[in-house]
Amino acid sequence: MEEKRRFFITTPIYYVNDVPHIGHAYTTVAADVMARYHRMKGEDVLFSTGTDEHGQKIQRAAANKGMTSKELADKTVENFKALWQKLNISNDDFIRTTEERHHKTVQTIFGLLREKGDIYKGTYEGWYCVPCETYVPESQMGEGRTCPSCGRQLEMMSEESYFFRMSSYQGPLLKYYEEHPDAILPESRYNEIVSFIRGGLKDQSVSRTTISWGIPVPGDEKHVIYVWFDALINYLTVCGYPDDERWRLYWPEVRHLVGKDIARFHCVIWPAMLLAAGLTPPKQVFAHGWWTVEGEKMSKSLGNVVDPFEMVDLYGVDPFRYFLLREVPFGLDGDFSELAMVSRINSDLANDLGNLLSRTLQMVIQFKGGKVPCPGETGGLESDIASMAERSFEAVDVAMRRFAYDEALKTIWAFIGRANKYIDETEPWRLGREGKEERLDTVLFTLCESLRLISLLIAPFIPDAAERLWNQLGLSSSPQSLGYASFRWGNFPPGTAVKRGSSLFPRIDIKRWEERKRERDLKKGRPVDPGEHEEEISIDEFKKVELRVARILSAAPVAGTDKLYKIEVDLGYEKRTIVSGIREHYSPEELVGKVIIVVCNLKPAKLRGIESKGMLLAAEGHDGGLALLTVDRDIPLGSRIH
Repeated sequence: MEEKRRFFITTPIYYVNDVPHIGHAYTTVAADVMARYHRMKGEDVLFSTGTDEHGQKIQRAAANKGMTSKELADKTVENFKALWQKLNISNDDFIRTTEERHHKTVQTIFGLLREKGDIYKGTYEGWYCVPCETYVPESQMGEGRTCPSCGRQLEMMSEESYFFRMSSYQGPLLKYYEEHPDAILPESRYNEIVSFIRGGLKDQSVSRTTISWGIPVPGDEKHVIYVWFDALINYLTVCGYPDDERWRLYWPEVRHLVGKDIARFHCVIWPAMLLAAGLTPPKQVFAHGWWTVEGEKMSKSLGNVVDPFEMVDLYGVDPFRYFLLREVPFGLDGDFSELAMVSRINSDLANDLGNLLSRTLQMVIQFKGGKVPCPGETGGLESDIASMAERSFEAVDVAMRRFAYDEALKTIWAFIGRANKYIDETEPWRLGREGKEERLDTVLFTLCESLRLISLLIAPFIPDAAERLWNQLGLSSSPQSLGYASFRWGNFPPGTAVKRGSSLFPRIDIKRWEERKRERDLKKGRPVDPGEHEEEISIDEFKKVELRVARILSAAPVAGTDKLYKIEVDLGYEKRTIVSGIREHYSPEELVGKVIIVVCNLKPAKLRGIESKGMLLAAEGHDGGLALLTVDRDIPLGSRIH
């Protein structure tokens, strides 16, 4: 019996100084999809994620909260575990750097490198970024001695330190990457890393004496092992290094998924450490891009940080997973927009996939009593569908080998589109009316078989939807457990009773969604789109509106009304009467003396017998409140607004 291929996929271990955000979700969903895909290929998969819990940043954050470092870590870890459960993440291991198994592995590696002479003791002095936990060379500092990564103020530090002799591995690293050009993806990141290595590598400080929260240096416990040296070793801990022999099986097949901000740690420091320990560098490191939100960088101060918990609660786990990997090519920066996600849900998930399933099941129920028929004679259309199914599987495999998730999904949705087109081409409802049973049997079988294979294709990406689709087709087992060995055209068992259930992806009513989105944004204090936008106008059209500066001379209620004032204004060159409905918002005393903006070239209108010649300009808030437009400095009355 042939031994299974192995596939080891990792996320970074996430720092426990904050709650999980969309960046954490993005990397972890991508890793989960890859793990599920390779399991379906019949491979022996190890998928790990976890948390990075040591270092000065944690120690300070815990002290500020009146907690121990371990208490803070324990609390934050639960947030990550809860999110992974919510996102249907199928990790095999969740590693915490505070675990005893990890301490043992880190100290083993440290001891091995020190014994080889690749770790030595010295003194380090330099400008240090506490949040990033790294020293910053003066040549890389931002203005005012700030960190180039996070922009925060650097601190001068001097301490005894152990150093890793990384400079010795510049040549071996370059040789490795020249021989393995696909070891870093995408290509742009490979070029960046190789260029950085060619610029020269310096020995790295790998211990601290100024903090206590971390793994002690074996035999010299006043030193704590540097958090990044400690954290990177988690990948070896997960696969059992050094005691469990399974690490020899999994390690040669390790792939790291990381954000581009930590690419250098994973592509320079980490492989140098591995070479020093006599181990091979990672097979691949894929460094993906960052997310902005509607064109802006995510920031707590802007109130635009995307909460993955909220997104799943609002839209469902599968739509969120689908959007993250479909919207942007993996490796590039992406822009998150709820409207874009809603559009994807309605078009791709509800219209394309959901309708294909719904229409097919409805026709099987209507014409065949709910049982999938045995196909009759097939023709060119059926051959085309079968051929496209096989090509789709091959194209998806090619894309997934390159971490091109968006291309894989485009391929799958092209097949879904072809199946929808097939319905229009064959018109099964007409075949049923005309009694062309053999042809109808072929068409309905072809559609059910297409949906079976679609379920297999989408299973890594949107596993819940794939399972529900599979069950509604009346199939036994599950797409995940059967895997791609069952990806053969024509294997749908005739006579299977379909089980029509709820809609896979209900359409979202855009108007209702806009209203609810406004309400959510207002509650959070976010700026909202007021709506009610007018058609674009030309500058010449705008010039036709005559706006001038005026002063309010008097304001009196209009008899028999609750909202109207009769207002006298001075335009400098003339005085006018304007009737305005602002009585609920201003008292007469508040109005008199205000210097305002008036539309002067409106045709006069009679309101309650009073001729009104113009209009006051006012802004209306979300709560219905009004504010008159005024000028912010002295300017002659009658001045034209341009």
